[in-house]
Parts: sequence; C-alpha cells; structure tokens
Amino acid sequence: MAGRADSTVLAGAKVVLPTGTVENGRVIVEGTRIVGTPWTPLTGSTPSRPPAASTPYPGAVGSAHEGARTVDLTGHWVVPGFVDMHNHGGGGASFTSGTVDEVLTGVRTHREHGTTTLVASTVTGEMDFLAQRAGILSELVEQGDLAGIHFEGPFISPCRKGAHSEKLLRHPDPAEVRKLMDAARGTAKMFTLATELPGGIESVRLLAEHGVIAAIGHTDATYEQTVEAIDAGATVATHLFNAMPPLAHREPGPIAALLEDERITVELINDGTHLHPAALELAYRHAGAARVALITDAMDAAGFGDGQYQLGPLAVEVKDGVARLVEGGSIAGSTLTLDTAFRRAVTLDRIPVDDVVQSISANPARLLGVYDKVGSLEPGKDADLVVLDADFTLKGVMRKGDWVIEPHLG
Repeated sequence: MAGRADSTVLAGAKVVLPTGTVENGRVIVEGTRIVGTPWTPLTGSTPSRPPAASTPYPGAVGSAHEGARTVDLTGHWVVPGFVDMHNHGGGGASFTSGTVDEVLTGVRTHREHGTTTLVASTVTGEMDFLAQRAGILSELVEQGDLAGIHFEGPFISPCRKGAHSEKLLRHPDPAEVRKLMDAARGTAKMFTLATELPGGIESVRLLAEHGVIAAIGHTDATYEQTVEAIDAGATVATHLFNAMPPLAHREPGPIAALLEDERITVELINDGTHLHPAALELAYRHAGAARVALITDAMDAAGFGDGQYQLGPLAVEVKDGVARLVEGGSIAGSTLTLDTAFRRAVTLDRIPVDDVVQSISANPARLLGVYDKVGSLEPGKDADLVVLDADFTLKGVMRKGDWVIEPHLG
C-alpha cells in the first residue's frame, strides 16, 4: 500500500460527480475523506441547479494544507470507487471456503481492480456450513474489510441451478433463512431466492421486514409468480437473463416482470460471456441506468488465471478466462473484475460514462445502505476513488485516503 498524505489534491482530471462530469476538476482529500470537489460543467451537461458537491465543507477549497500534495491527472478520469454486491472470490481465494487470510487476499485482488466496497457471496452448501461461514465473514464485515454477506443458494430452483450442487438445494423455509440471518449477526445484505418455491414469498416478506435485500434469481418462475414476489418486497434481479427462463412472446417469464417494474434493480455481468451486447443494451434501455447494477459474480480465478478450481463442492475449469463446471459445462461464475466491466461498458457497449458510474458505484451503494459513505465523489464521503486514463484503463485506486495503487503518470 502506497500510503496516505494528510492532504492530497487530485487536479486536472475529468471528475464524475452525481450531477454530471466536470472538466479540469479537482478532488481534495484530507485524511480518509473527500473534503472538496469542483463544479465546472462540460458543454451541454449543465444541470438545472448546481450540485451540493459544489459547496465543500467549510475551508475545504483552498484549505488543503500548504504542504498538500498535488497529483496532476490531466487527461485522466476520476470516478467513485466501484461497489460490487455479488462476488464469490478472486486472487485464487474463495469467499465460500477460504480462510480469513484467503478471503482478505480476494478482497485485496478486487481492490487492485477498483472495487473499494465489496460484498462476499457464498454458494450453496450445507446449512450448518453456511452458518459457520457467515460467522467468519461477519467478523470481516465488522472490521471494515467487507460490506456484507450475500447468500446465493441454497434456496434456489434445481431447474436453474447453474453452478450449484443440486443435492444441497432446499426450499426457502423462512426459519432457515432466519438461521442464516442470525448467524451473520446483522451483516447479511442479500439473499438470492427462487421465490416460486414453497416458502419463497414468506421468505421475501421476512427479509424485507429486516431490511435485507430479497433478490430473485436461479428461478423458474412465471411472469405472474415474479410479480407476486416483487409485490411481497423483492427488489433485485440476480444476474438478469442468467439462470432464469428466457423471454418468450407468450410466456414472458421473470425477465419481463423484472425489467418493467421500477422497484427492481437488475444485476448484469458484463464480461462478454454471460450476456450478448444486445441483452445488455436491452436492460439499459428498458430499465434505465438508475436500475442497473454492474456486478462481477467473480469466482476464485478472477485476477489469478486459468486452471482448476472449486466452487463450493463442484470442480471448475477456467480456460481462456471462462469458468465452467467440469461436469456438465455450465458457466460457473466469472473471472471478471469491475475495471474490465467499466471499460467494456464505455468502449464496446457505448454506454455514457455517467451512466456506467451510476451502475457500478451509486446504485449498488444505495441498495446496500452505504450511499452516505461511498458510491459518489462528494464532500464528507470516504475518499474511495478510481483513476482511469483516456482509454478507461485503470491507473490508480484510492480507498479511505490510502493509495491501493498509486498512479504513476510520468
């Protein structure tokens, strides 16, 4: 870790704020927090009113200590740190089965790719094992290394199990959902459920009552069953399009229900394998950037390389960056990192930068209940940010004022 100056001024970059992108901007960091940002709108991007961020904390602009370090980022972009709400591991380490040190290796790997806020996702396992893992992961949440726990399985459909062990799947019994919530000691952020199964709707209501996200995924639900789950309190579509019935003209299924309802945020895995570009465009066009969360669904191989891995009890082979089950060949998560998802979205999918920032930072931060601290570049928030060059290649990462990767621009 490169370390932190008491006061740092990042100057000259295009800075993406909640209300638009500014040219030749600056971000002032003191300690662990952002204390100042500018407002110099690009042509054609002037909002109806100036953003709150244009008024920094008292004394912030020009108050960076005389000895403040200035980093000239001319020709670069500064965007908020990425927030990944669906991630199973990286750097050769699994969040489902790894030791504490291994989990931290995975966290560091993704930080080096711009993910400054990360939720650890589990995969289907025995209930007692998952409860034990929840206890371990919750300690890392409590000490600030993780932002929460996402239970993906075992409460999913055997018809759409993907890379989950069918013999370990169960109906979403609210009592068992509650058992995992209790084991997580208040750190459970999301459960993925096949809500059409017995106990599914009751489990959604339980989660909603406790402020935990109920996500519809690995589901064989009809359109009508999906609407019922949304009305009961579900708010997220787990990796939309993947592990659910396809959209059909007489049986629209869950995809139509999830895309059309403004209460739903749709996860998208933009790795070039999980989704055709037209499917990504359809989701953005129909749901809008405000309802998209770009995720990785990463497994151990993210940031590590091809080879043989385990995803829970299942053997996985990663070849040319694509993870598939050894038995059956189903896609088994991804090897994606969010810097790659960002670059693809802007350069290949032609999604506006402001929209990508909303999908990769602000939206997941809001869903996780941490937008008061992260997800945008605003005074008072954690100094979590990413520096990208003109081609949207990652050049620097800062988390809470510390350079995880310090930009070397000369």
